[in-house]
Amino acid sequence: MNTFEVVLSKSYTVTIDALSENDAARFSEYFTSDSIDISSLNDRVEFNFSIKNIECQMNESFEVKEIGRENK
Repeated sequence: MNTFEVVLSKSYTVTIDALSENDAARFSEYFTSDSIDISSLNDRVEFNFSIKNIECQMNESFEVKEIGRENK
């Protein structure tokens, strides 16, 4: 089996309740990881927001490079 390094780009649509566009953008960037809301209840209360949904819109590999080969 070979080992590869893959450059991957993902794009998401995030549905979020927030007080302003700036807050919505900031919190969407900071409190998401892959398709998961990583904010805590304390974060949501302190900053007054709630992420409703995260949906992957694009998942493409741009570069694949072989970095190792298993010897048998």
